[in-house]
Amino acid sequence: MTVPDTVRALDTPASRELAGLAELLGDVQTVLECCERLAGGATEPDELTAEALWTTAVLAYARCFEGEPRLAASDVAETSLQGEVTEWHELLLRLRDHYVSARREQCGVGAAQDDTGRAGGVAVTSAPRPAPDEVTVRQTGALAYELGKLVDARMSEQQELLRAAVGDMPAAELSSLPKIDLAP
Repeated sequence: MTVPDTVRALDTPASRELAGLAELLGDVQTVLECCERLAGGATEPDELTAEALWTTAVLAYARCFEGEPRLAASDVAETSLQGEVTEWHELLLRLRDHYVSARREQCGVGAAQDDTGRAGGVAVTSAPRPAPDEVTVRQTGALAYELGKLVDARMSEQQELLRAAVGDMPAAELSSLPKIDLAP
């Protein structure tokens, strides 16, 4: 495939739909990449990196079901995955709500008793969120992979529709559209 000399910006419902699908695919690929890094690395990530990857995966997954265009629960149910896929999807959305609203660690405060049973001090305890297990990560990655195939197919269809519409556009009209700068 050759790199074009000039690309013109399109601002039509069909071009906006294609751009939205590309953004949607980017979120699906983010989920997949995070899961791959969590499950497939030669070295296990440290606790903070694992939490960051998992949180990013969950937030990106949830974004796939918001805005326009978006995926729907029916898309999840129609994947080739076996088992309780819809329930897993709903759990991931609930996890997103949890990660958005909950602090990283749950802390508690207690009175530390001395040898006599009296309060000898105050203790602050904390418990970090547990890291996701390998099954959780792999299931989420498999779901992202299947949804990515679905979004890619929708993009291909939309691209063909847009290519047909632009193919009929007169050269003078196309040349009047703003240029998009291409990175070298």
